[in-house]
Amino acid sequence: MASIRRVAVIGSPGAGKSTLARRLGEILGLPVYHLDRLYWNPGWREMPRDRFEAMHAALLERPRWIIDGHYGNTLEARLDAADTVVYLDFPRGICLRRAFLRTLRRESRPDISAGCPESVSGLPSFLWYIWKFRDKNEGAI
Repeated sequence: MASIRRVAVIGSPGAGKSTLARRLGEILGLPVYHLDRLYWNPGWREMPRDRFEAMHAALLERPRWIIDGHYGNTLEARLDAADTVVYLDFPRGICLRRAFLRTLRRESRPDISAGCPESVSGLPSFLWYIWKFRDKNEGAI
């Protein structure tokens, strides 16, 4: 039986990707990389796309990893490099509720860069993104 060395954890925001990735990392002894932590700079400033894609490509070259995050522009390369893919496909309502409550509680998130607090002001657009996620990504997996 082949060992699990490269795991891509993908799905909608609010599906539990980061929590699952951390737990799998503990169980399998694999390093965990959260794409949100790499992509977002303090103040929710986006990393330049070319720099993010270069960092992502460097991660894929590593022999062992769990990478948590969907990020459509890098998804195909991640799926090609992974030996295991976990797709969390929960109903919209569950993802919406989790994201909404997480934002209201302003939970600390180890999968997000420092200086990127949950914000109620950005909640409507984030919830709309989650609502449209399945329609937008259907067939991409």
